Amino acid sequence: MRIGIAGIAIESSTFSPHRTGLADFRVTRGADLLARYTWTEDESLDVEWVPLLHAVSLPGGAVLKDVYDALKTEILDLIAEAGPLDGLLLDIHGAMSVVGMLDAEADLARQVRAAVGPDVLISASMDLHGNVSRDLVEQLDLVTCYRMAPHEDTWETRERAARNLVARLRDGGKPHLAWVQIPVLLPGEKTSTRIEPAKSLYGQIEAIEAMDGILDAAIWVGYAWADEPRCQAAVVVTGDDAELVEAQAAKLAGDYWKARQDFAFVAPTGSLDHCVREGLASGIRPYFISDSGDNPTAGGAGDVSWTLQVLTAYRSRTIIYASIVDPESVAIAKAGGEVSLQVGGKIDSGPAGPVALTGTVVKVHEDPVGGTIVVVRSGGLHVIITERRKPYHLAKDFADLDLDPVQADLTVVKIGYLEPELYDMAKGWLLALTPGGVDQDLIRLGHKQVVRPLYPFDPDMDTPDLTAHLI
Repeated sequence: MRIGIAGIAIESSTFSPHRTGLADFRVTRGADLLARYTWTEDESLDVEWVPLLHAVSLPGGAVLKDVYDALKTEILDLIAEAGPLDGLLLDIHGAMSVVGMLDAEADLARQVRAAVGPDVLISASMDLHGNVSRDLVEQLDLVTCYRMAPHEDTWETRERAARNLVARLRDGGKPHLAWVQIPVLLPGEKTSTRIEPAKSLYGQIEAIEAMDGILDAAIWVGYAWADEPRCQAAVVVTGDDAELVEAQAAKLAGDYWKARQDFAFVAPTGSLDHCVREGLASGIRPYFISDSGDNPTAGGAGDVSWTLQVLTAYRSRTIIYASIVDPESVAIAKAGGEVSLQVGGKIDSGPAGPVALTGTVVKVHEDPVGGTIVVVRSGGLHVIITERRKPYHLAKDFADLDLDPVQADLTVVKIGYLEPELYDMAKGWLLALTPGGVDQDLIRLGHKQVVRPLYPFDPDMDTPDLTAHLI
């Protein structure tokens, strides 16, 4: 069997002024693309994997239209050059926004379907924060998504999508897909599978998947920081028993709807001032605060300076701020010594403009993701400034800069829910409700193109029709 692999994967906030260009994507082809997936080396599958193109970017703002068109065109050209395919694995995120478009993944899937023809099976792997429109599902034969948030099962999900595809190609026959959208749109920090009700909702999937006649079941919470009609939760159940997949999809959708008011933030929340005061007074170390409104791994610009402005009032304490992107400030500070900078607020200047920062450069580091990184110490405040946007998820991210959250009074990170390593390290944690392109307060963002009524925008809406549609 010959199976192609392709995809464009990014999570895009339409509320961020950042624009994602070609330089933001890591593009792989050929042997480098196959090397992403360990299961391509499994000879027992008896598959010739055909690498086409895969492009992945750190979450950010909407993708420039010419960049999307160029990547898509190359995928389509490579499909034409590849010769006959039996199947195609579409490795996408599901929340890609493209300037001037409202459903980029559906467009990509539609074009890929036209290129491979109606008989080639397409299996998609997605993030559970993707948005699943009917237009997208109609182009697919199989689709699944992560079952954990944080996404500790990312690679497991991609492998499941691939192995399900191989199994269907061997056994023959296209399965039924039962799709239903749920008019609920919540941020990821309220739908973590670490806590209820998401823990139990996703906990049902294994038992459903084990039923005779069902191949896969998937729940998407959707992506809250894009303003598009497709943005809402969804369920797809896949299998050979049409009646059963419809029934189970409707049940999962109904359970999700019933639980809508039970979703809560994964950590205690508050204003930034409140969180800083609580953290400093606690005496607990290490203590983390999530600067959630500008989380670059959710689509934030990474240079919102509002939090940095607040932290400059606490220079008498030892605080690590990770991080803020500002190539202009890095270019000045990388020479070392004493510096006076205007930091941040140059991409997303909405909440606050550039912040004056005077201090000493205590570290210059070259990083494969963040480029040149400098640490500027101003009193006890240690500000990490990066040349390119970079998330801080690991102890090594801090150790590389000679910083230790265990020794700091407070560590403030541009993040939503803490990723596993920091979560395990933290003795204290608060989620600050800060402004930015991925503001947790969805109401104040001002969505205009989502389909209404939609919870929580319309908290008193009537119970929706959650009938599953057989695709």
